[in-house]
Amino acid sequence: MSKLSDLIEDLVTANRILATQNIVDSFGHVSIRNPDNPKTYFLSRSRAPERVETADIMEFTLEGDPVDAKGRKPYLERFIHGAAYEKRPDVLSVIHNHSPGVIPFGVTGRKMRPIMHMCGTIGDEVPIWDQHKKFGDTDLLVTSMAMGRDLVKTLSKGRTALMRGHGCVVAGPDLRATVYTAIYLELNAKLQMQAEAMGKVKFLTKGEVKKVAGTTTPANVNRAWENWCRKADRPYRE
Repeated sequence: MSKLSDLIEDLVTANRILATQNIVDSFGHVSIRNPDNPKTYFLSRSRAPERVETADIMEFTLEGDPVDAKGRKPYLERFIHGAAYEKRPDVLSVIHNHSPGVIPFGVTGRKMRPIMHMCGTIGDEVPIWDQHKKFGDTDLLVTSMAMGRDLVKTLSKGRTALMRGHGCVVAGPDLRATVYTAIYLELNAKLQMQAEAMGKVKFLTKGEVKKVAGTTTPANVNRAWENWCRKADRPYRE
């Protein structure tokens, strides 16, 4: 297979992994930037992630316009992805999900910080985006580039951001690393709530977070990816 076809298959696999790991349910989505044209990206048509197939993958401009829809309906919130790729040339994959553990942190203002080394890729502190500040009362969906661009301002140079009353966005340097971060963001949320119920928490220091980022190598990510592929009943590719 070509590099692009390999990536498309990985994108299908990412949808299945995120579903089996309970990061997405019937809603949520994951995309990759087109390696042959950084001005476009690939994202499934509007479908539950667990059901995504290769034929569902669509190509979009950064503005969110389908390159060739072929009658397929796109996700309403595709603008999250386009805005991230537009603002961040370093970002090659984006995930939006509503995993249950992250929701309380987005609505209480309690800062999420990494509590264990495997969660260090979420960043030293996860910022919170509140669309009400700029857009007032909405249905909390990101349905325009204006909303997507405002969200990406909160994401800034980091990998994660929470969305008040909604979920989160995760951005990364490649698809597998982004899936890795999304899974450990949810784990960190659960562990932090458990630990804070017990007493004062000693979080990872900024220096420790930096070192974790340096040691979270592709080999380590692929070790997890292979395991997740097996659980999602998807083939593993080196």
